[in-house]
Amino acid sequence: MLLVIFVFTSCTEPGNAGFFSSDIRLVDSIKQKNQASINPILKDGQVITTNSVFGENRLRSTSRLVAWRGERVHTQLALKSPPREKKQRFAVELSPLVNEKGDSIAAAQIKIRAIGKVITDEFHGGCGYRTDPAAYYASLVTDPLLNQTELEADSTAFFWITIQVPESAIPGTYRSTVTTSNDVKLQLQLEVINRLLPPPAAWSFDLDLWQHPAAIARVHNVPLWSEQHFAVMKPYYQELAAAGQKNITASIVHEPWGHQTHDDFPSLIKWTKTKSGTWSYDFSRFDQYVEFVMNCGIKERINCYSIIPWKMMVQYYDEGLGRDTSIATEMNTPAYTATWKPMLQALTQHLKEKNWFSITTVAMDERPLPAMQQAIALLKSIDPSWKIALAGDYHPEIEPDIFDYCVASRWILDSAVLNKRIAAGKPTTVYTCCTEAYPNGFSFSPPAEHVYLGWYAQAKGFTGYLRWAYNSWTKAPLEDSRFTAWPAGDTYQVYPGPTSSIRFEKLIEGIQDYEKVRLLKEDFLKKNETEKLRRLNELLAGFDIAALAKQSADSIVNAAKQQLAELQ
Repeated sequence: MLLVIFVFTSCTEPGNAGFFSSDIRLVDSIKQKNQASINPILKDGQVITTNSVFGENRLRSTSRLVAWRGERVHTQLALKSPPREKKQRFAVELSPLVNEKGDSIAAAQIKIRAIGKVITDEFHGGCGYRTDPAAYYASLVTDPLLNQTELEADSTAFFWITIQVPESAIPGTYRSTVTTSNDVKLQLQLEVINRLLPPPAAWSFDLDLWQHPAAIARVHNVPLWSEQHFAVMKPYYQELAAAGQKNITASIVHEPWGHQTHDDFPSLIKWTKTKSGTWSYDFSRFDQYVEFVMNCGIKERINCYSIIPWKMMVQYYDEGLGRDTSIATEMNTPAYTATWKPMLQALTQHLKEKNWFSITTVAMDERPLPAMQQAIALLKSIDPSWKIALAGDYHPEIEPDIFDYCVASRWILDSAVLNKRIAAGKPTTVYTCCTEAYPNGFSFSPPAEHVYLGWYAQAKGFTGYLRWAYNSWTKAPLEDSRFTAWPAGDTYQVYPGPTSSIRFEKLIEGIQDYEKVRLLKEDFLKKNETEKLRRLNELLAGFDIAALAKQSADSIVNAAKQQLAELQ
């Protein structure tokens, strides 16, 4: 979203209703034994207590949004009524969104969702197992955007309003009256400016959130790979495509990450060792899954995980034994090459028959340099055209061999390397995980940090962003985002339903900002507007992760949005 300005036109009665910034996450502490007196996730103006949103002059009776045609924008609002014996119904309604000439934005383009709360914890060192939840501060935070327009609650409720501005929208100022169930009238204004943001399929931003199909089967209680499973998966993948996702996450071996998640991660390829001792491979499930995801709108790349799994083991069906078994495949052993070479030869042939070879990579996650060098040598010996993906540390020794290179956010790549890669059409992205306290997308993270990541990628010359888990859910993800390892929310960005989240919507906001900066750069270059280009590059120079130690993400992002508005 380019710019959100909250205009205080008239005071709302304290404790009634009002808009507040979408950069704010609300939190309620959960009383636990030996819990610290100060909640460590609170951040002034970014993560605040629920009660404080109704004070401190935070609520506004008018929200003013500014958007390009084709952009998705949002705001949130709070409602409060005196407590009663029973829970109360809370809801909001919008009148038609109409401009001064009578043009309107259809109701179908406007979505109202009640905001739910989920249990979270704290960063507290980041990575590592968390076997004792009581050792971490517990809170309830706003994050799930529930697929319901009403909510029953004791005395407070919160709603998220999303407007998908049509590409055909007539520029101008649109207005709507928002009426709340506790009889408050608010004003929503949307200024549509004459700039066009293309649809997500045309975005250049390389978004890669790894998909986890088995988790969807579990939460919907349907058999894995059944017709029902594919039916319930469809809206999840469509929503991901609508965020600009480029990559299909395809597992070519059982548990590529050594079962680090709550749910299994089964292979899409069935490995069989025949009675004669040869290997055979059934690619039918792989084909079915890839074609399904492509039909959902994600079709640019297929990333196959992985020939260096986190546990160096390959599970297969042994015809002689009549059961599943496994073989250890440590690097630099004859077993590794003997196991993987015939499989990769068969996969290469199959991908070429499907006309998918040119868009497929064999992908690795945080694997050490010696292992990567051996894997690269094996792949290139089978076909020099094999593309390779790596998310991990930057290794200049193998950089030329990596097609899709995603580096941890602590790495800054040399501009010459970046420019050469981009000129060659090689995705070069940045990722965050449990390591980084900020900016990040935990369930307790300040919402603007996800927006910041889009700006950061643009500022540092990266082509996009990767996060390891779109939907590797916890046992009860809509209730508790904590897992047995890593900070809460690290394992997923959306909830079952599919149910979007504040995190996911703000990530999309940052991606849209990335695209708008790109389009403005191209426009300024084409028109030789050197002063505007200089100012644009100057504002991008302010995006540095170290700055977040002293400044909030929302203050940096909103200042940049204001300057961008002046340039467009």
